[in-house]
Amino acid sequence: MAYKKIAQPKISDVIMKQLEQMILEGSLQPGEKLPPERELANQFQVSRPSLREAIQKLEAKGLLSRKQGGGTYVQAQLWQSLADPIIELMTNDSESQYDLLEFRHATEGMMAYFAALRGTDTDMQQIANALNEVEAAHSDVDRESRAIVDFYRTIAEASHNVTMLHLVLSLSTVLAANVKQNLNLMSRREDAAEVVNRLRRELLQAIIGRDPEAARQASNDHLAYIEEVLLAVRQEDSRLQRSLRRMRKDS
Repeated sequence: MAYKKIAQPKISDVIMKQLEQMILEGSLQPGEKLPPERELANQFQVSRPSLREAIQKLEAKGLLSRKQGGGTYVQAQLWQSLADPIIELMTNDSESQYDLLEFRHATEGMMAYFAALRGTDTDMQQIANALNEVEAAHSDVDRESRAIVDFYRTIAEASHNVTMLHLVLSLSTVLAANVKQNLNLMSRREDAAEVVNRLRRELLQAIIGRDPEAARQASNDHLAYIEEVLLAVRQEDSRLQRSLRRMRKDS
């Protein structure tokens, strides 16, 4: 009986698959610059022509892009088609802000659960570092909102679920706008920042303590408090508007 010869995969295809996996799992982030070809070829222990062929294939797939004289980058807008059309609508619609909070209840609770269940020691340190960045950025709303989204990205990475990770990446612009709006509204409550920081710390401790149910509950408690404050602030605004309308009518 004659056996069929097993075809060996091309080196460039093996490299391509490895790079794809790194993009998928978040080891390579959108917009991140790849190391120089010589360094990358050494890391993979392959020839530069094989590496170059793999990069060209990923360029054709829209996963990588080259800048003339500036290196090779992970495509920065991998998720642009999903997020961009709804950013302005969601940012300017108050009801959509509550819809997004409900969405965050479900997704962030799951991410926290699986991060506590699966996260490595390195993951835990990265989450702690990200939370330190949030607290350090407290006086700058733009910086703080970006830091908060990055905090949740590190939790998504620690969940070791690529769907959750890329969901966060796909909506990062929308989430940052939502967080910024929430921060501006909560600034009208004197103790809100202190309470939110405490709730985030409790979330961190639950994840680091590797208690999945406590992590999910801590995530829900954090978002429930934000929703409570936002509702109270909007109710105050509504009462103020009614009072102003009465004053105009009486005058």
